[in-house]
Amino acid sequence: MNQLLFEGRSLVGIVSSIIRQDDLHIPLSRLDWGSMFRLADYHNVANVVYLGLLGYGDQLPEKWRDRFFARYQEALLFGEHCKESVNEVLTWLDMRDITCVLLTSEGLREFYHIPEAAANSPMEILLDDEEYFLAKGYLIDLGYEADQNYVGIGELFRRISGVPVILYHNLPYKDGRYTKNLARIMETAYIKEPYENIQMLPPESEFLFRMAEAAYRYVTDELTLREVIDLLLFYQVWNEQIDMGEIKKKLTKIQIDGLADKILWIAHMWFGKPGFSYFEDQPEDISVYDVLENRLLTKGVVNQETDEQAIKLRARIEKEENKESREEARDLKKEKFKEYLDEIKKKMKWIFPDYHYMSSIYPSLEKIPVLLPVFWVTRGIRLLLRMLKKSE
Repeated sequence: MNQLLFEGRSLVGIVSSIIRQDDLHIPLSRLDWGSMFRLADYHNVANVVYLGLLGYGDQLPEKWRDRFFARYQEALLFGEHCKESVNEVLTWLDMRDITCVLLTSEGLREFYHIPEAAANSPMEILLDDEEYFLAKGYLIDLGYEADQNYVGIGELFRRISGVPVILYHNLPYKDGRYTKNLARIMETAYIKEPYENIQMLPPESEFLFRMAEAAYRYVTDELTLREVIDLLLFYQVWNEQIDMGEIKKKLTKIQIDGLADKILWIAHMWFGKPGFSYFEDQPEDISVYDVLENRLLTKGVVNQETDEQAIKLRARIEKEENKESREEARDLKKEKFKEYLDEIKKKMKWIFPDYHYMSSIYPSLEKIPVLLPVFWVTRGIRLLLRMLKKSE
């Protein structure tokens, strides 16, 4: 347990040294680099770790140094093709009159001081059901392949030398309050020039969406350091156009205002620099951030959750998950019962063939159709005698 936390905090320290542009103060010799690579890869920051370790290469086993470097190269290559790939997909959809909303702006990578420190993040697009299937077909025409299916929500598509794309036909939340309130955010989307059908969220709406998504993914133990960094960088760039008072009001309606605020605060503690008025007053109780930090960095292994909003949100999600499980169990029972009935029908059809089949075997049945049951019995006895004869 302590090792998990040590590795998680060490990862934050290495990544922070690049994001903040600070000196690195981590006891690298104590780290298990195999475990560190897997953790960094999960949090989508392996390319940042490589930058943080430049000059410390002799302290890494060659195998793991090469793997971190491979992630850095992927990020570098992704950056070179990102804009072109995004424009290709959006132009393709726009030319075919596909109306959609970009859930997150693809320009976020430009907020990083070091471009190759940005992530190979997918482009997230929300469409209605009809447009979804059209867009899916067009992506396949562009050479994309379905990589992951999010049941009832959408799919992730990938292509070599192309930006990954997630198509959603439903917002990815299992809590009704989330879905209802975030659907209202989508109504604020406006046309993204120079397109005619592609919409994007204004900065305040996108920040609200990112805050809500971070809180949701935190309670499902899926929130990554990359998402925390992106949230903070987005705020740092757009803070002058964001009314935090209005943001808090809307987050209060979803009942996550306190939880979302904690996530933004810990993002600043880890990766921020002084100079933003929102972070000038230090929180009264720092211990609550230890709980959040421990849970986030261990992917929920260390879970001593005390935040009431997080506990209630998790309970609502579990309630919906249990409901889905019950519905799946009922559907499975129905399917098995249907298969059972189909099997019985097949057996009954073999025992009692229809009139046309029986008349082909017993031509005399055509003259007296009412004797069909008699011929069933005759056929049954004949088959039984044949079986008894074979067994002798």
